[in-house]
Amino acid sequence: MDTLIKDKILAVTRQGRTRAESTDWFRVTVGLVYLAGLMTKEAIDFKTVDRDFNRFIYHTIGAGHTITSILQFMSGRRVLPVVQSERFIAAFTGACPDVPADSIPFLLELNLGVAKNISKLEVEGPLHDWLEARKRAQKTREEGPADEGI
Repeated sequence: MDTLIKDKILAVTRQGRTRAESTDWFRVTVGLVYLAGLMTKEAIDFKTVDRDFNRFIYHTIGAGHTITSILQFMSGRRVLPVVQSERFIAAFTGACPDVPADSIPFLLELNLGVAKNISKLEVEGPLHDWLEARKRAQKTREEGPADEGI
């Protein structure tokens, strides 16, 4: 995790209007950058990557927060107000252009899938419902309304 990535994450964080909003924006930005970084064909040294992220998280928002707790936050309902915020999306895409905004649902779904594999529990809840609704809307946009004939 280099200084440029840290600066991008902090740039998004600083655009939150309150401490709570800034902290949530930090969590989501870190999580998205982390998950996007996993999308590589290269071998990943998770011990080193996690240590670097954990150190940055600790220095930024304090003890008790880790990449694991951030990914847990991103699999719950509290992530929705952030990813549905036009202000967050604008700040995120402006500061982190290397993580396309249209990849956010995929990254959240990836995170839910990992959580499901670890916990062996079915994925359900507001985030899952939101992701499914987005998929249905995307499919409708691509195929057109059901009542349209050929």
